[in-house]
Amino acid sequence: MTSREPRRTVGSANPGPREALALRVLFVCTGNICRSPTAEGVFRHLLREAGLEGLVATDSAGTHDYHVGDPPDPRSAACAGRRGIDISGLRARRVRPSDFADFDLILAMDRGHREALLRQAPAEARERVRLFLDYAPDAPVRDVPDPYYGGENHFDETFVLIEAASHGLLAALVRDRRDVLDRSGDDGG
Repeated sequence: MTSREPRRTVGSANPGPREALALRVLFVCTGNICRSPTAEGVFRHLLREAGLEGLVATDSAGTHDYHVGDPPDPRSAACAGRRGIDISGLRARRVRPSDFADFDLILAMDRGHREALLRQAPAEARERVRLFLDYAPDAPVRDVPDPYYGGENHFDETFVLIEAASHGLLAALVRDRRDVLDRSGDDGG
């Protein structure tokens, strides 16, 4: 298993000290090659479009170590790529104990992931573990389905759910964390 710091502050290769960022978000699925890297890529894309790059650090991980060090599944990368989102540079890793201290929000792709994360999380971190599709209340399902064993249409269906939740997450951050986002972007300190 490889170790790495929360990567991918939008617009910067180095996320910097925790207090310099408004928020750190971790997306979690099983092996970190389909759903969670797609969610990370979509959310980063939306942050960039909203002009919030550099304020939110993103990362993704898996509950299992099946694919540590691997790039996203080629079908996930192709699905995102068709929509102008490049996730090819991401590499899979497993959730580590320090993630519960390092991230402000840990978003599980399905209820099984959420339960696995809650079993690992220290008591003080449990409230930060949430179901990703809670940010897409109009979605017809509560879990982002795993497209791994399906065809291209499964990856497209998964992408639509991830995109909806990503828009909802961004809206919630802008609504609920505006004071932090504004303060973080203030050059005056």
